[in-house]
Amino acid sequence: MEAGALVLLLVASLATASAHSFYGDSISFMPLKRNQDGTVQATFHHRQNGRSICTNHSTLQCGSGLCSSFRRSSVLQTDQDATGLGRWCQTEGDATATAATNGSTLSLMASGCCWVSNGNGKTNWTSEAELDLGTRSDSRALNSCPVTSTVSSLRVPQNCFSSLRLLAHDPDGDNVRCSFSSGATVSSNFTLDEAACSLTREGDVDVGVHVFELMLQDFPAKNITLTYADGSSVFRDASAANPSPLCKVKLQFSVEILPPIPRCHPGHVLPVFLSKTPSHGDVLHATVGQMFQLQVQATASHSSIHDFQLSGPRNVVKVFKVGEHGQAEVTVQWNPQTSDLYRLVPVCFTAETNESQSEMRCVVVMVTQASITQGKALVECSPNKMKVTLDIDSMPGIDVKFLELRDPSCSLTSNGTHITGSMSFSTCGTKIEDAGDFISFRNEIDSFEMPNEIITRRRRVKIGFSCQFPKTISISSYYNLYNSDYVFTESSFGSFGYTFEIYRDSNFTNRVEAKAYPVEVKLLETIYMGIQAQSELPNVKLFVESCKATPDDNPENALSYDLIKNGCVTDETLTVSPSNETSFNFGVQAFKFNSNYEQVFITCSVIMCEADSPFSRCAQGCQPNASRRRRRGLTRETVGHYITQGPLQFVEAPVPNAAKDDIPVMKKNDQPPAVSSDTEASSGGDWKIKQILSNNISTVVLACAFLLSMVTMAVAVHYFRTKRKEEGERDTLIMSGCKK
Repeated sequence: MEAGALVLLLVASLATASAHSFYGDSISFMPLKRNQDGTVQATFHHRQNGRSICTNHSTLQCGSGLCSSFRRSSVLQTDQDATGLGRWCQTEGDATATAATNGSTLSLMASGCCWVSNGNGKTNWTSEAELDLGTRSDSRALNSCPVTSTVSSLRVPQNCFSSLRLLAHDPDGDNVRCSFSSGATVSSNFTLDEAACSLTREGDVDVGVHVFELMLQDFPAKNITLTYADGSSVFRDASAANPSPLCKVKLQFSVEILPPIPRCHPGHVLPVFLSKTPSHGDVLHATVGQMFQLQVQATASHSSIHDFQLSGPRNVVKVFKVGEHGQAEVTVQWNPQTSDLYRLVPVCFTAETNESQSEMRCVVVMVTQASITQGKALVECSPNKMKVTLDIDSMPGIDVKFLELRDPSCSLTSNGTHITGSMSFSTCGTKIEDAGDFISFRNEIDSFEMPNEIITRRRRVKIGFSCQFPKTISISSYYNLYNSDYVFTESSFGSFGYTFEIYRDSNFTNRVEAKAYPVEVKLLETIYMGIQAQSELPNVKLFVESCKATPDDNPENALSYDLIKNGCVTDETLTVSPSNETSFNFGVQAFKFNSNYEQVFITCSVIMCEADSPFSRCAQGCQPNASRRRRRGLTRETVGHYITQGPLQFVEAPVPNAAKDDIPVMKKNDQPPAVSSDTEASSGGDWKIKQILSNNISTVVLACAFLLSMVTMAVAVHYFRTKRKEEGERDTLIMSGCKK
């Protein structure tokens, strides 16, 4: 691999009239190109943040003798402070260098003076990046670096700072890890979540300016081989303990910690983004020659938003508008040129007030040749599911067989004119996001390539779609608490779904309404639950392969208890009621987990098969020693899908002649206490009557005891009053006799 290195020197010269004005910078790469002669063409964009006059950008140069050609563009200012005080600004310039064939890595460096006055004691700054020039075996393209950036000036009150999310998008889908760069001086109580690329606070942070120097590195998510121009290659193991990064890019920025304010609630003095604003990390799409627009909206009820700070490409335009009730919005407009084709453009923004600013959000804008990749989807939103429909005629050249949702097990269907997919808010890779005053459920349709394909002539597709619900309604009744409707799509079964319900009795007809969740139950009470399957196909069969209980809605929780496993009933109190081919009804005695857990969720893995298939998983039934998996291709059946119901909320109930410690408690991997048929009968009928009678008798006994005590007390009072009266009369007679 060490065939050599190409070193590009970025010699920086900032304006001497604006000393201590460096706020940070970022470098982003266009996709590298390998020319026919084996050389590599590298185009990169360099953004610098500062204050006051920001047109004096670093001059990008190539080291002597290391480039066969070099092209430098003019530097343009992309954004500046609108108040006229010159508090912040940003510029962007780009350069293209052609590297020789004898290199395996591309290195960039820059240095300059001077950092904005800061508490870290930093003066000089250094930028750097290093990129592996190998061709990847998975994409058959040169490796791409992580995409990142920040706005020029980040400000937050001391008592309101908790975390700062940074953009760390990798075009190849690699794992990105962030770390403080070598030699960086880190202020006290600032820590970095390397996996999430988020700067957090672990204690009190000092008021003032703090500068940060981070290194973003990408590592392959799966095993790949890198091949170089000289014919050499190297294998990259995704599970290696100390792997070498494919790319390193330095990100530098400053954060000003302001004096504390009385209230940190978002939307009060601190601006908060509203529903029009894209989520952090979203990938948006732009087309060469067509105007791209991005809308950002925020509100601050007790402050005034006077601007939006933007980190974006050259020639970007902001249209600012003030609304009512503290709201403001900005429309970002940009017209990508041919030179921007296939570029991944980082765009970051904040809403600005005099007191502070909103959180920073960053998105990635992918520039493509044709608008087909940003085709808009028709989305139908229901209370707990959504349906997406694409018009095939509006997207020529699209093959449904090479499209998938975030979860590849949920495929799409086509009727010749439209491509359709249906899913619930908890399936098919749908993600829930907080979008300011809305809750957003997001998914996307992506194209994919076959692993053994050398070339492809299919167009790439990436279409995002979502459903949004205002926070003023109780979305928890749709999503967190009432997960009864699940919709899936598979190519061999079309759209199909399951409902998972809790019923009030053994008739399995009177279900518990959504508003009654969480469902309150008593220990030892029988819970009636039912699963029903719906399918477009007429001859199908439902099979419940497993059901387990957890103390939360995470089916992977290590604390769990099996009710059904490998198709076999493992809980001795669980009884299955007769039902048809597409239903599964059962009852189980209520139990709870040990310790302070007061809720139980039930998650089942369900499969749908052709009813007449003798080799399907449905036909096999209970397999207690299922150590070897069947080949699913031998029969027509779906993959296993998880469905969850709950929570069951336990309430205290009086138990006759039983101490509190005798209440059955569920321990990990333990069976719940069994209840005999006599006990069940008592629980179901006689016990309730006895309980009522016992309660009535107790009431009568207590009342009688109370009356008896009152009578006894009255008699005693009367006795002592009479005796005292007699003694008083006697004393009177004695005294009158003495007077005589």
